Amino acid sequence: MAPTLYRDTGYSLNHLVGDIEHGNIALPDIQRPFVWSSAKTRDLFDSLYRGYPVGTLMFWETGAEVGTRQVGGGDSDKVAKLLIVDGQQRLTSLYAVLTGTSVLTKSFEEKHIRVAFRPADETFEVTDAAIEKDPEFLPDITALWRDGYRPTIRKFFSRLADSRRTDLSQEEEDTLEDRIDRVYDLQNFRFQVIELNAGADEEQVADVFVRINSEGVQLKQSDFILTLMSVHWEAGRRELEHFCRSAVDPAVQGASSKNPFIDPSPDQLLRASVGLAFRRGRLQHVYNILRGKDLESGDVSAERRADQFAELARAQAEVVDLSNWHEFLKCLTYAGFRTRRMLTSENALIYTYVLWLIGKRDFGLDRKVLRSVIARWFFMAHTTGRYTSSPESAIEADLGRIADLEPGDADAFCDELDRIVRSNFTGDYWEISLPNRLDTSSARSPVLFAYWAALNLLDAELLFSDLRIREILDPSLAAPRSIERHHLFPKAHLAGVGIKNSRQVNAIANMAFLDWPDNLEISSNDPKDYWPVLVDALDPERLKRQAYWHALPVGWEQLDYPTFLERRRGLIAKVVRDGFARLQEGAAAAVGGTTLGDMLAVGESQTVEYKSTARWNVRAGVADKRMEHVITKTVCGFLNAEGGTLLIGVDDDAHVLGLDDDFKTLGAKGNRDGFELFLRQLLDSNLSIQTAGVVRIRFERAGDADVCVVAAAAAGKPVFAKAFEGGAGATEFWVRIGNATKQLHGDDMVGYQGEHWG
Repeated sequence: MAPTLYRDTGYSLNHLVGDIEHGNIALPDIQRPFVWSSAKTRDLFDSLYRGYPVGTLMFWETGAEVGTRQVGGGDSDKVAKLLIVDGQQRLTSLYAVLTGTSVLTKSFEEKHIRVAFRPADETFEVTDAAIEKDPEFLPDITALWRDGYRPTIRKFFSRLADSRRTDLSQEEEDTLEDRIDRVYDLQNFRFQVIELNAGADEEQVADVFVRINSEGVQLKQSDFILTLMSVHWEAGRRELEHFCRSAVDPAVQGASSKNPFIDPSPDQLLRASVGLAFRRGRLQHVYNILRGKDLESGDVSAERRADQFAELARAQAEVVDLSNWHEFLKCLTYAGFRTRRMLTSENALIYTYVLWLIGKRDFGLDRKVLRSVIARWFFMAHTTGRYTSSPESAIEADLGRIADLEPGDADAFCDELDRIVRSNFTGDYWEISLPNRLDTSSARSPVLFAYWAALNLLDAELLFSDLRIREILDPSLAAPRSIERHHLFPKAHLAGVGIKNSRQVNAIANMAFLDWPDNLEISSNDPKDYWPVLVDALDPERLKRQAYWHALPVGWEQLDYPTFLERRRGLIAKVVRDGFARLQEGAAAAVGGTTLGDMLAVGESQTVEYKSTARWNVRAGVADKRMEHVITKTVCGFLNAEGGTLLIGVDDDAHVLGLDDDFKTLGAKGNRDGFELFLRQLLDSNLSIQTAGVVRIRFERAGDADVCVVAAAAAGKPVFAKAFEGGAGATEFWVRIGNATKQLHGDDMVGYQGEHWG
């Protein structure tokens, strides 16, 4: 029989309140925003009163020794014996009502949870002004425990008698008192409690939680770590919460974390601190590290725990340093971003902050150089969705790439980040992937915001206006209501020619920033009619500049709509590329100059994959169709994501093996030309699209060996691959997620397609 991870026990409510007050049970929620409504607290008391089940509480033994003190704490800051895994909101409600302790609202205002009770019909209500005046109600049941049972009863009866102008009968008084007494006795309500022993690890606790929780809520690794901080380093957790509160609380005056980009959460700041302290993106093992657990022996050491918390504390001090925070955020502004409206990935911001902190602390970069390299990195990471799929894996890989650099070698740090940027922003990305990704109507597309950022970097004006784009996107300025993005081919005009599909009508390539008064003249007219009128009075040089910024093809107003969209997407991509080039002097070094050496140096990632062969099974020593299917699904995955590069003839450790084994399987055609022909036929016969326009094949020499470089752009629509066995059609949907190619099915596939292509 397997050893039991828990024991069943019970606690009276009064006992629970006492243990919380004495610090034996950790209840940190009193100090942070309370998410339950007062109505839910009322309903909880009503259920208790009626003897209904109110759910099981689940605690977890901390394993702390008797007398253990919190990290950096004083004599009174002892470590709790039990963590609350399930039941925090219920216990917060009960504790707040029984003790009169105030809670924080979501707007960071302190309030008392006031629950009223009407003995006449045994109903509970949330106290309001009307109930406060109604003598039939005990307006705040907290008084029963805070002010004393007898004084509260006497006050209630006196008030009720005064309102009726007659004494209560003894029978009625007894009935009402019995009912109030039942409310008072709720302090003795016995809760069923499951106590998980200290030997249970966080994965087991999470599994137990999901299995017994009716809502199936999934606990996250960050939940465990933040709870652990509440137990062993409550001051550290409160520091995170103060930082987050000051970003949103209007009552906070003076220096604060307020900013135009993000309302940070403790979870996000924790990730930044962990990344800086332990160079880890995955939180899977960090919980055990902070418990002081040896990952090999499993032993827990209080000394080791103190050391690890001290390391986290040093990192957190830098993360919440307001000078660091605001200096980092200048990098986003430097990269052309102005407001949270332009951000689709808060992960990109938080993980880029980790790299900024490492660059400052461990490599000694001055602010100007650091701002430049981090701006380029953020522009790339946000535009390509680097931290959207499998973000923990992506940042851990990035941290691993700088782990071996010599501390203090600022040039090496910058070179490594720029090398990764180049490996993502290849020539094929700018010329094929980005135009394809722009083929969407999504108003929350990262490539759209890359275009906006580029317009800011190029100091672009609105179309037909002397206002700058950056002025209307600046959150500190109130842009005129007349300014907005509008259709170049008006909706009514498109409807008149039979184009009514919203994805086509609202395509990114049909939208431009226009000055509204001028836009009124457009109405529903054909561009061939309104365009000559609007440009007639515009200075030719200004018109030329604005046509470039707004990516208007020559003679665009005379083009048919699909041709216009295709050409404008290409020109928008060029503007994005030109804007990005402004982020570095000698822009060619950062734009599109990717070499084979770069791709071998950065390792496998969201956009780079290595395969030893395309036909030859090295282990079996024979040609194998399975190898071909691997190539097909990898290219399919890149096409369905942000594009990427497949290197054939390179093993997982970036060692160049060459193509000789594959060449031998092709007989007389065993050369570069024959191999390229084989690859093209393989892809075209196994994918749902013709690949000539989106997949480029070339060869590079590395020493004495050939490497095949397969550059796949982001596809403009979903691409499917044939299965290895069974069926003639292309039915498998593969997508690149992190550094792996995964197959999506059903709702996951449909959801991804809707989010990715709009």
